[in-house]
Amino acid sequence: MEGKDPWIRPLRRAADPRARVVFLPHAGGAASFYAPFARLFPDGYDVAAVQYPGRHDRLGEPFVTTVEGLADRLLPSLRPWAAQPVPLVLVGHSMGASVAFESVLRLGRDRLTAHCRLVVSGRGAPSTTRETPAFDSDEALLDHLAGLGGTDQAIVGSPDLVELVLPAIRNDYRAVTRYRPDPDAVVDTPVLCLTGDRDPRLTPEEAAAWKGHTTAGFRLEILPGGHFFLTDHSDTVVRLVAGCADAGGR
Repeated sequence: MEGKDPWIRPLRRAADPRARVVFLPHAGGAASFYAPFARLFPDGYDVAAVQYPGRHDRLGEPFVTTVEGLADRLLPSLRPWAAQPVPLVLVGHSMGASVAFESVLRLGRDRLTAHCRLVVSGRGAPSTTRETPAFDSDEALLDHLAGLGGTDQAIVGSPDLVELVLPAIRNDYRAVTRYRPDPDAVVDTPVLCLTGDRDPRLTPEEAAAWKGHTTAGFRLEILPGGHFFLTDHSDTVVRLVAGCADAGGR
């Protein structure tokens, strides 16, 4: 893919990649969150992350207000990669898992999933989606995020930074709240599901239910930690994602 794509941030380039990995951030998250993960991949992996509108270098752009809308808008960026005979691994955490799943569904309708893999993290299967909690104040929302471990304490402690990031967080939480996935939706790509054993937002059973949403291979990995377990186990996460790219599972 040539030229600058507003949706994709390259994190590690490979001239002749053995696989392409694209991370999709959580609610309120940005592409930069995955830069430390990109550095851990072996040579030959082309690694990028999605940058949603309304944050960082896309701060002036209007938000996309639904999970389905994010997948629709991202699709043109993914199609050229999916059409190539190189494994394309979409890795989504929390809200990003839903966006990744919807993106693979759309690629499947275009018959472009022969070389795709899906990694979902910190998110229950579409057939087990639970309600996202409602928050009656920004303080309650920030306290919730701090409890999950996904928000830098330096941000929470700075009113100026809070004012900068809160609009994106509010938008994304509304998008997740409104999201109603098809409980019978199935992709034809291998699925790797990652979850923390102490995630307050996800039970092992809700994670294991992803097996019913693929007609290809499925693997569940439960790692120590809470909702953002992946930050404490980045080496393991990268190893599992790379193994998913190489194994295929078809």
